Amino acid sequence: MTTEHTVSAKPGWRFWAWAAVVLLVGLARLGEVPLFDVDEGAFSEATRELLASGDWGHTTLNGEPRWDKPILTYWLQALSVQVFGLGEFALRLPSVLAAWGWAVAVALFARPRWGEAAALAAGTVVATSLGVLVIGRAATADALLNLWLALTALDLWRHLEAERGSPAARHALWRAGLWMGLGLLTKGPVAVLVPGAAVLLFIAGEPRAVWRERLVALLGDMRAWALMLVVAVPWYAYALDRHGQAFIDGFFIRHNLARYGGTLEGHGGSVGYYLLVLPLLMLPWTPVLGLVLARVRGLWREPLGRYLLGWAGFVLVFFSLSGTKLPHYALYGLTPLALLVGQALTGPMPDALRRVFAGGLVVLPLALVGGTLLVLLNAPGVQHPLYRALLSAPVEVSDLLGAGALASVWAAWCLWGTRPALSWVESTAAAALGLALLVHAGLAPWWGERLQAPVRHAAEAARQQAAPVVAVQWGLHLPSFAVYLQQEAPRRAPQPGELALVRTDQLATLAAGGRWQVVHAERGLSLIRWQGAAATAAAVTAPRP
Repeated sequence: MTTEHTVSAKPGWRFWAWAAVVLLVGLARLGEVPLFDVDEGAFSEATRELLASGDWGHTTLNGEPRWDKPILTYWLQALSVQVFGLGEFALRLPSVLAAWGWAVAVALFARPRWGEAAALAAGTVVATSLGVLVIGRAATADALLNLWLALTALDLWRHLEAERGSPAARHALWRAGLWMGLGLLTKGPVAVLVPGAAVLLFIAGEPRAVWRERLVALLGDMRAWALMLVVAVPWYAYALDRHGQAFIDGFFIRHNLARYGGTLEGHGGSVGYYLLVLPLLMLPWTPVLGLVLARVRGLWREPLGRYLLGWAGFVLVFFSLSGTKLPHYALYGLTPLALLVGQALTGPMPDALRRVFAGGLVVLPLALVGGTLLVLLNAPGVQHPLYRALLSAPVEVSDLLGAGALASVWAAWCLWGTRPALSWVESTAAAALGLALLVHAGLAPWWGERLQAPVRHAAEAARQQAAPVVAVQWGLHLPSFAVYLQQEAPRRAPQPGELALVRTDQLATLAAGGRWQVVHAERGLSLIRWQGAAATAAAVTAPRP
């Protein structure tokens, strides 16, 4: 199956101008948003501890082994911190670059097959879908994993479509082995599972003789396997030699097999969970996804369409059957859907659908801001005492309203005020990038200030105390506290003289019969200095509201 590509192999200045804008939007106010707990805080603190210990082969969280993910994300974050210093910008930069690389890789794949317009559309879908806007700026492993998944599966297709035995086919397979190894170092077996399933599902639909020939070519290339193993095996072998059964139990059993076979950490959901989540994650492009679904039969008759649909379908079915369900699992199948949506945007589209899609681009910024304000108005009714306190503080909303209105006006101008100077695809891409800028520069800072600023302020107050400072988290799991404290903050009850971060509403219960002094208190969190148990219920310093 050899495919002729007629578009120039070298993208022009318009392509790279688009790529530059995507990167700049991703970097907007990157270092001004506090780290979000739990995931960003945990990754960031593990990276800080790696640098503090000088042990680059093993990660810990508050001194305890952390088995959640392999090592590559921590290495990249640590290198970034060494260049830019410990802070939100450095910790998130690897994810921003990975998300940007993901979008560019998708566009570069689409360009020779469907043209530059479809390429820019597909890349913009990746860069601006709501799910990617979240993980693409998070100091976690998710954006990096999705980059490797996309690169692997796209190079596997390049191998399939090239002339068998040609240098292009071999080189594509070798690159896929490299990306797969990096994926194993980022998140584990899923880096092999998803692209492997995509290619096996495709070749399983071909005649038996072709099926066997392709399978032999895929599995028999020792250089591809060697590249994967050379990249991934050394760290896994080191971890197994160093930790033995504890590594097997912690990483493979708990965070892979047990996560799929059961509900881990309360993250469950019904079989239809991702049917509801995926359309939300793909906003504002969901209406066009409906057009793709309406054309499934025609797409299935095309080799590339069948490959992309099989890839996306496997992700949806496989993770729908998982015991543990997290929204970002659905993003493992976003790349093929983004390509199909990008292709659909450049083809014929019913006028009604075009109006719905354009209207959504204009309304969605206001809807996101309105949803934020709705949460704020209903904060007094939030059941969880900590989040009720975090969200109930007075806040100025005029800037947020103004940003939402500006993003909506920008979208309307892009869609109706720039034609015919800009094409339909360019107009929608510009509108979607305006939405992304609103999320990054407006909504993320607002939510960060609401939910995480008190944690950062408590750590800053602790660092101002007379040295040496020992601080713990008492009844809490907010690992960003340790990042901002710049030292471990274990989760345990305090010893006399130690500082403790505690929920204000739980303080009287946890500290019953003891003596403490409030060092800092803000919106539901109190930093106290524990003075020890008292023989009688002595007078205590009550926390300020």
